[in-house]
Amino acid sequence: MIYIYAFLFSGFICMIGQIIIDNTKLTAGHVTSLFTVLGAVLSCLGIYPWLIEECGAGASILIMNFGHMLFSSGMVGYEEMGVLGIFTELLCKSSLAIVAAVVFSFIVALFFKPRD
Repeated sequence: MIYIYAFLFSGFICMIGQIIIDNTKLTAGHVTSLFTVLGAVLSCLGIYPWLIEECGAGASILIMNFGHMLFSSGMVGYEEMGVLGIFTELLCKSSLAIVAAVVFSFIVALFFKPRD
C-alpha cells in the first residue's frame, strides 16, 4: 500500500506544480522555491515527518524534502548550540543531496551538448 501512497502523493505534488506553471507566470525556479518553502513549513507544523512515514519515497524524493531537511537540521543546531547552531548545522542533512546534484550534473554535462 505504501507504493500506492508514494505514487499518489508525488503525482499530486507534480500535478500541482504543473498547474501552477501552466496557469501563472511563475517559472520552474519559482515553483521549486515555493515547494522548498512549503516543505519547511510542513516540517515546522509536524506534518512532513508524518508524510514521509506514510508515503515513503514518494515524500522523501521531492524538492519539498529539501525544505524539510533544512528545517530539521536548523532545529537540531538550535537545540544543540542556540541561535548560532542554526547556521552551523543548516546544511548537514542536505549536503549529500547538494553534492550529488552537482556531481551528476557535471557527469551529464560531459556527455551531452546544449543546443543553440
